[in-house]
Amino acid sequence: MTARAIGVALLSVAVAAGLACGRPRAIEPRPDAITDFATLYASNCAGCHGVDGLHGVAQPLNDAPYLSLIGDVRLREVIARGVPATPMAAFAREAGGSLTAEQIGAIAAGLRREWGSAPRQPDAVLPAYDAEEAFARGTARGDVDRGRSAFATYCARCHGDEGTGGPVAGSIVDEAFLSLTSDQALRTSAIVGRSDEGTPGWRDYVPGRPMSDQEISDVVAWVASHRGHHD
Repeated sequence: MTARAIGVALLSVAVAAGLACGRPRAIEPRPDAITDFATLYASNCAGCHGVDGLHGVAQPLNDAPYLSLIGDVRLREVIARGVPATPMAAFAREAGGSLTAEQIGAIAAGLRREWGSAPRQPDAVLPAYDAEEAFARGTARGDVDRGRSAFATYCARCHGDEGTGGPVAGSIVDEAFLSLTSDQALRTSAIVGRSDEGTPGWRDYVPGRPMSDQEISDVVAWVASHRGHHD
């Protein structure tokens, strides 16, 4: 068989194979080369935080007040390092996850771009993100006794006098819940609420009387004190 005949035969086989298998599939990018926010969010975040950043089991991310509260640096840290003793896992490779620093940056930037903009209100001075920041501002450490009083003022209407559940919301002192919830998550919830569930934030529990940094720290201390309680 001549070289020309061999070439024609090989071409015929290739054409036949193409017809049998369809068009060649596009080459998929390597997982670590994906930097598209929508793809990264769907693969890594939507399962807990909701497809559109709402109605998930975890803190909604489609929430401008929350994104303002946490700030860029902490947002990246939480994505990269996770939150110990909670279901929030670390996603950075160096912390045992699968994402590169560029991908973590793409998620953080995408959250801010997609859901971080909201009309600013002149009087909307956010409380401190965490207890250490509050302490640095001059707030005392959280106190359980003060927390009980603050809880009665701001939270009991929904969660009941003892936090075990009321007409509007469930128990906030349930051991199973507290075992999966960090003090920071409690503080975050007290500040920004849950926009996707109609749960108010620190300014709206009592009209005209927003919670102070001290009251937030105290309520967290009182709720957290129920960890390990047994009846």
